[in-house]
This record gives sequence, C-alpha cells and structure tokens, in this order.
Amino acid sequence: MQRNRQPAPDFTNTCLIMGLCNLLWIFCAIWMAWGLIPVFFIAYGINRWIKRIPS
Repeated sequence: MQRNRQPAPDFTNTCLIMGLCNLLWIFCAIWMAWGLIPVFFIAYGINRWIKRIPS
C-alpha cells in the first residue's frame, strides 16, 4: 500500500510573527515591573546573541 504524502506546511512566517508578539508582551511586562532601562539592556543582549549566530 502506497500513500501519497504531501509536503509539510511552511510555518516560518507564523513562527516569526508569534515570536515578535511574545517578545513584545515580555518587554512590556518588564517595562511595567522594572522600567525602560532593563528592557534596553535585555534587547541589546538579545541583539548581541543573535549576531553571534553564524549565517
């Protein structure tokens, strides 16, 4: 018995949009709890971490 398999759907855009939504609410929660300066430091750290990923 042979089955015709269809390719898996591409969820790249969905994953990126949901990642942005999660990052925004986390930054808003940190901003409300401790202020804007820690958000800048965390964003800077995430940016440095992403730049270290080889492309």
